[in-house]
Amino acid sequence: MQITKNISDFHHIYKVKVKFNEVDMLHIVNNAVYFTYFEQARIQYAKDAGLLPDDNIFSEESLYYMVHNEINYLKPAFFDDDLNIYTRISYIKHSSFGFEHIVENSKSKKIIAEGGGVSVHVNPVSKKSSPISDEVIEKVKTFEPSVKILRP
Repeated sequence: MQITKNISDFHHIYKVKVKFNEVDMLHIVNNAVYFTYFEQARIQYAKDAGLLPDDNIFSEESLYYMVHNEINYLKPAFFDDDLNIYTRISYIKHSSFGFEHIVENSKSKKIIAEGGGVSVHVNPVSKKSSPISDEVIEKVKTFEPSVKILRP
């Protein structure tokens, strides 16, 4: 997955302070913790874009499964660092969409990691992929004007 490193292309920021339990015996943020940061940022992004209600993010009407996650580690993060997790939806296809993330150390302004993932809309009964509604696409386009729509 090609990630853009131009932070100006991202307008959603989720702020994180590295907690003690997130560092490993090498005194750096454990590699798996970044996926938790990405998940927290995606949920907040979806709330801010109006894709999820504030009070109950779980819906029996619509399901989204993360089917792919990846990350490139560029520099370590340490206990008590303040991080900015930049998030965006970069494309929407028929039943899936792609997230991109950039992790920046807020003090040094250095990019320390980048990653992305693919989420698929799933029919709650059949558990098979299902088209993303026009309503969701319009909400994403309003929140993320640069999103690429890759569907007929």
